[in-house]
Amino acid sequence: MSIMSRQACFIKGVVGRLQDTTFPRAGLFGNTRVLLSTTSLKQDKSSYHNRDLRRVTTRASPIKHCIPKGTWDTHMHVVDPQRFPVSPNAVYKPSKHTIEEAMAFESSLGIGKIILVQPSIYGTDNSCLLEALRHVGPSRGRAVVVIDPATIDSQTLADWHSMGVRGVRVNLKSVDTVLDERELTEMLLQHAQVIRPLGWVIQVYVSLEMVPILEKIVPQLGVKLCIDHFGSPDLTTGDNPLQGAASFDPYSLAGFSSLISLLQAGKTYVKISAPYRLSKDGQYRDLEVMAREFLRVAPDRVLYATDWPHTRFAGMDIEPFTETCLHLCENVPGLADRVFRRNAEEMMGEDA
Repeated sequence: MSIMSRQACFIKGVVGRLQDTTFPRAGLFGNTRVLLSTTSLKQDKSSYHNRDLRRVTTRASPIKHCIPKGTWDTHMHVVDPQRFPVSPNAVYKPSKHTIEEAMAFESSLGIGKIILVQPSIYGTDNSCLLEALRHVGPSRGRAVVVIDPATIDSQTLADWHSMGVRGVRVNLKSVDTVLDERELTEMLLQHAQVIRPLGWVIQVYVSLEMVPILEKIVPQLGVKLCIDHFGSPDLTTGDNPLQGAASFDPYSLAGFSSLISLLQAGKTYVKISAPYRLSKDGQYRDLEVMAREFLRVAPDRVLYATDWPHTRFAGMDIEPFTETCLHLCENVPGLADRVFRRNAEEMMGEDA
């Protein structure tokens, strides 16, 4: 998407709304305030990072007209602790975020298809997620569940598959769990064995430092792998010299080289999502370096996601992130369609 076409699609989003043509936002990799009208596109500096999420879910975004047709949000959650009590071991207490609210949010961005991901707070009880999946239906929804591979039965898996489940999640990061190579290998092989007949994907949320172990395991699995949130680098420590760096060698990050090797091997995907979980730099310049390298070496293995409702980071405005993801794709024909749609469909299967 060229700069001119990018401006045109934003202008299209505000035609007919001259009474409200100012939309402040913080850019993902730079705090900017974008003033949109039918005749100009101006920028000035401002910090507007924590816009009220309720406003985002109820009003169409100007970028709605820039989103590729058929876009999938590949990572979002629903939670309802009143109707679906969380696990006694939950590491945080969530607020209520329903599927109706979720779809209103997605619609505001011009997104019609979602992948529901089981959050850590529900453990292996997928009831809330499955109800939401039934609500959206298989034409608009897919899901990633959490299972105990030692106890799950094939009929349950088959029933879930017919509903739109296409993966299982192994989440170590949210619960601060670190496994050695033997333990992680055993866990992933057990999951792979039960999902392989269905063609599902294993979605992992681990720290970037653990990815070299994954590099050894993935060739043994016989299934696809998806890695959450940029591979989860630790860029949040106060003395990290890379924090906020607009130019650095991403291969200096422990585990990054292994992540790139996995992407190039063709069985692994990575989500560019949840930047606020990974870096304290308000402009996220360090993550932009990583994102550009992902897109350079493996454009067919990168997935866009909103991480709605941004659990433990409530109120985040995801529009700047989405806008920047579009910007990162604009100089390569067809790349935005890949990152926002096609890669997700290939990961989940041709029937997506």
